[in-house]
Amino acid sequence: MLVALGATGLAAVAAVALTPSATAAPAALVPAMQRDLGLSAEQVHQRVATENSARSLLPTARDAAGQAFGGSWLDQGTLVVGVTDAGKADAVRSTGARPAVVTHSAADLDATKAAIDEQAGAGAPTAVTGWYVDAPSNSVVLTVQRGATGADVTSFVDKAKTTGPVRVAETTEAPRPFAGSVVGGNAYYINGSSRCSVGFSVEGGFVTAGHCGTQGSPTTGSDQSALGTFQGSSFPGNDYAWVATNSSWTPSPTVNGYGNGNVTVGGSSEAGVGQSVCRSGSTTGWHCGTIQATNSTVNYPQGTVTGLTKTNACAEPGDSGGSWVSGDQAQGVTSGGSGNCSSGGTTYFQPVNEILSVYGLSLATG
Repeated sequence: MLVALGATGLAAVAAVALTPSATAAPAALVPAMQRDLGLSAEQVHQRVATENSARSLLPTARDAAGQAFGGSWLDQGTLVVGVTDAGKADAVRSTGARPAVVTHSAADLDATKAAIDEQAGAGAPTAVTGWYVDAPSNSVVLTVQRGATGADVTSFVDKAKTTGPVRVAETTEAPRPFAGSVVGGNAYYINGSSRCSVGFSVEGGFVTAGHCGTQGSPTTGSDQSALGTFQGSSFPGNDYAWVATNSSWTPSPTVNGYGNGNVTVGGSSEAGVGQSVCRSGSTTGWHCGTIQATNSTVNYPQGTVTGLTKTNACAEPGDSGGSWVSGDQAQGVTSGGSGNCSSGGTTYFQPVNEILSVYGLSLATG
């Protein structure tokens, strides 16, 4: 199901009274969000409080829309819910959300994206970098590298357009997985060489990115002592894995804030488009941005990965597998992207709730 909370804003969804000393945001998020989103400390807390309110309001507003639900997004701090039936507008409005009449339901958009995913099963041109559901535009966006030509690209795009409301957008991005071997930070090593970042602790181990290792691969910690073994891994198609740790390691419900203190994970309630999100990784540390799209498909050189979340936070090789949080809520593990933390870039993460569900894991929370 499409769940998107879009464009940025600081006004509260409902009245949220905050003083400068209010602490809606975990302490580790504050300096990173100030740096990466250009906010004051008070604005950080206001924004997180607003997003928490929107996240709480969404289930009720979505229920009010029923089968007419056309996705949702955040607009200047107000939760907007798309409805394909204008008759549902008053019901949505009564919940505190703002209705917007759209043409296509969330179910229809998801079906369109799923059809393109199926089309890509036979292979997608490398110049087609991905596709995702975009709730505010009520369409599925297909991203193609600028200036790309060729019969394979034209054929793929034309066929994709027959699946439903598809919009083509040019891009200069060339996403790739963020695995690497640079030493530093909160890291772990696979097969004694390549390096990735720990995602979130779960009962018996931790979750991370699937491209970091295959089932049975041994791992060591940042001190090179034995850590555990990959118990499950999926890549491409998905980008998730979990590692069972040995008795020397104790799961902790925290995320490394790299000099800003740690974030204690309180749960895994899903954030959506427009909400703030922060990432922890062993190469570049702690960086923040906003969610730009959910349910994204990325066409990496190694193959297509579906169901990712797109962000404008930066990352670099070695950050793969690292944790993403919105407030104190776990969101996912770093998959890949383009750009870097000097010039900026786009980064995708694999949602954590899918990983927990697939492997039957329990997230460590505090």
